[in-house]
Amino acid sequence: MILRIGQVDDLGELGIGASLAVSGVCLTLIESSGSDVAVELSPETLRRTTLGGLKQGSKVNLEPAMRVGEVLGGHWVQGHVDATTEVLERVDLEEHCEMTFALPEDLKAFVVEKGSVALDGVSLTIASLEDDRFMVALIPHTLEVTTLSDLRRGDRVNLEVDILAKYVHRALDVAGRLTA
Repeated sequence: MILRIGQVDDLGELGIGASLAVSGVCLTLIESSGSDVAVELSPETLRRTTLGGLKQGSKVNLEPAMRVGEVLGGHWVQGHVDATTEVLERVDLEEHCEMTFALPEDLKAFVVEKGSVALDGVSLTIASLEDDRFMVALIPHTLEVTTLSDLRRGDRVNLEVDILAKYVHRALDVAGRLTA
């Protein structure tokens, strides 16, 4: 499936074959013409992410891959979505917002309070954590420049958990040192 994205601005010089994160999903640019680009979605991408549900005119978060030598201005985000998750609650404060998301059972080991997650590609700190959910606090800037401001209870987003947690978990598992 081909996904065409219009009105792409401020992404620099992206050539065919470049990586482009679309709502947190790392994809390969296959066409570029002016401010329009196209990426191809594999069956795995369609199964694991929310991209198959996009409709014409849907807003998406876009981010090019980090280039060697650039400053890492946040958490490590790869664009390798682990699952989708649902908005359970939204609390609008004066200018800020707190959103609570479901925590998939198979990803609990990779999520810690004050750790990081990426939701639709937006790198965030987990403000609070319970057994089956986590909450993030969104500042006005994040609400202004991402699609997270449009989220409501029941909406689904792409979830990427911390890459370091996944590697540590795998290493302990392979070494037989993972305890239940």
